[in-house]
Amino acid sequence: MNPRYAVFGQPVAHSLSPRIHAMFGAQLGIAVDYRAVEVGHADFARALEEFARDGGVGANITLPLKTDAFALCAVRSARAQRCGSVNTLVRGGDAWHGDSTDGIGFLRDLARLGFEARGRRVLLLGAGGAARAVAFALADAGVHELMLVNRTRQRIAELKRALRSDSAFGCDLAQVDTLDGHYDLLVNATSAGHGGGAALELPPRLLERDALCYDLSYGRAAQSFLAWARETGAKVANDGLGMLVEQAAESFAIWHGRRPDAGAVLAALRRESIP
Repeated sequence: MNPRYAVFGQPVAHSLSPRIHAMFGAQLGIAVDYRAVEVGHADFARALEEFARDGGVGANITLPLKTDAFALCAVRSARAQRCGSVNTLVRGGDAWHGDSTDGIGFLRDLARLGFEARGRRVLLLGAGGAARAVAFALADAGVHELMLVNRTRQRIAELKRALRSDSAFGCDLAQVDTLDGHYDLLVNATSAGHGGGAALELPPRLLERDALCYDLSYGRAAQSFLAWARETGAKVANDGLGMLVEQAAESFAIWHGRRPDAGAVLAALRRESIP
């Protein structure tokens, strides 16, 4: 049975992951069978086991299943264990081994944009699976301040405790107007803008003059946030396509033992006007 790979999520029909992994495979001469599987919380465990029976040996996990995947893993990498989130699965014997490549993918894309996280003030909106991975990556990169903002105060408190960092602070979304502003990096890891929903309303004074605004989403879901960032005067407004490609490259290397050229694939997607 040929090894199979997939991305699981809901919604997932829009996902570029199958295309990205096909491009990685073509680049390195590796045949890749990679598909998208639409599934929600209730049916995820069953779908994952069916996938394994049909030859599934590796999977990426996207919204809203990253914490579900964490719970289903028999073995977890140190970085997955720390952030309590899994976006990469590897089949080991009769069990799934979990890893988190979101954080390293995010930092690599920041480096491509010329942004050094160390010593900077960062505002992170959201506390879901991807946001947690990004929060740990930023704390490890040595940010001066990491302000966590979420609608649910309990999730902020949980993430702060897990980070164990003196640089991490938090407030709920209703208090964002009280922040003193001047953040160097504003990261949107919320679902605002998905499904045509309204964008977050944020005070422009939150941003430093040369700030970078970054949405972990890409395509239509990121457009409203990026439009706000440009209108506000952010020096750079960037979507998460680069992070998607970089975390995919990390997953590909875990599965196949060879690292593809993520920059070449990202450049090709940008030339094709992938939003």
